[in-house]
Amino acid sequence: MLQQLTDDMKSAMKAGDKLKLSSIRMLRAAIKDKEIEVGHALDEAEALAVAAKLLKQRNDAARQYAEAGREDLREKELAEAAIFQAYMPEQLSDDELHAMIDQAIADTGATGMRDMGKVMGIVKTKAQGRADMGKLSAIVKSRLG
Repeated sequence: MLQQLTDDMKSAMKAGDKLKLSSIRMLRAAIKDKEIEVGHALDEAEALAVAAKLLKQRNDAARQYAEAGREDLREKELAEAAIFQAYMPEQLSDDELHAMIDQAIADTGATGMRDMGKVMGIVKTKAQGRADMGKLSAIVKSRLG
């Protein structure tokens, strides 16, 4: 992913695509900040987690701008989110999520809400960057509740 970011940044510079260039720079800066924070170069999973965080921030901001009636800012946030989404792995389908959650419930022997942490611990690692954690949490709650 890191090499892909560098290559895409060069092509965005050559093409004069200011939005893509600024978005990639933002992502690279966030990855660099995280590397400084943890004290080592990020692996692929850690870099994806940073990209997922930025993606979530952009989607949340777009929703808030839409509620405030600021379509111009909403569009910019959504455009940045689309650029970040290009670096994310393919999202899991609902059927795959349900199967993964069912397997985690079976593996942990979960019987109720008090076991949600165990189930989420397993599912979160398997679905990292490939599913919305809020949606995942809601499905687990419905299955255990």
